[in-house]
Amino acid sequence: MQKTIFITGASSGLGKATAKLFQEKGWNVIATMRRPEEEKELNRLSNITLVELDVTKTLKSQETISEILKSNSVDVVMNNAGYGLIGALEAFTTEQIQAQIQTNLLGVIDITRAFIPYFRERKSGTFINVTSTFGFMGYPTCSIYNASKFAVDGFSEGLAYELAQFGINVKVVAPGGMQTDFTGRSLQGGMHQAYGQLTAKVSEGYSEEQIANYTKPEDVAQIVYDAATDGKSKLRYIAGSDAIALYKERLELTAEGQFEKIRAQFIF
Repeated sequence: MQKTIFITGASSGLGKATAKLFQEKGWNVIATMRRPEEEKELNRLSNITLVELDVTKTLKSQETISEILKSNSVDVVMNNAGYGLIGALEAFTTEQIQAQIQTNLLGVIDITRAFIPYFRERKSGTFINVTSTFGFMGYPTCSIYNASKFAVDGFSEGLAYELAQFGINVKVVAPGGMQTDFTGRSLQGGMHQAYGQLTAKVSEGYSEEQIANYTKPEDVAQIVYDAATDGKSKLRYIAGSDAIALYKERLELTAEGQFEKIRAQFIF
């Protein structure tokens, strides 16, 4: 029987790459995005349905999912929508901070909560929540982004225990740097003069030369596909050579040891 994946944030980057890969593998794809009328690629592919959905609009999202489930079966939900708020904490307004948490964390929770009764009745289903390298390690100028992604990781682990009794899997895919437009449309920044030297140092990691060494979104999409189809109860999938190296370093040095190593790089 043909399976279906529901993807948030499918208009670009990893979301779009994942939609295309699953379509190629013979799956039905429900690709959600805020402005589907602007999509010019996925709408040309068979077995892909574009749906308008903004994860920050809780009630509307729940209504949309309810309508989808009336006429579609869904096997995998990929919570991918998100963006990075990068800068020193003092550079941000309360509204910016709340928007980051609303999209990256509460959006994941709301979409997941809308699908749980459906999966529970079926006694099957998989949630794949996209976090980040910065979902298991902190980094300067990323405190709010860290907060959102650490929270999704903890949410996923706790939920995995709750839902195991119903045959539902919860998995986390944690990419490192990706060759996407994350540093463009998916990145918001804030500047504060007291942190100019620190911000400049961190910004070196977002140079064109550095981004060229990052993992391609298609390679991370393959890891998402593996997580969806491997039949394992594995929780975390670390995606990309840089992410794997950092995760290994964290395990070897311990979290405190890695903290001291990174801290030493940014003491001026």
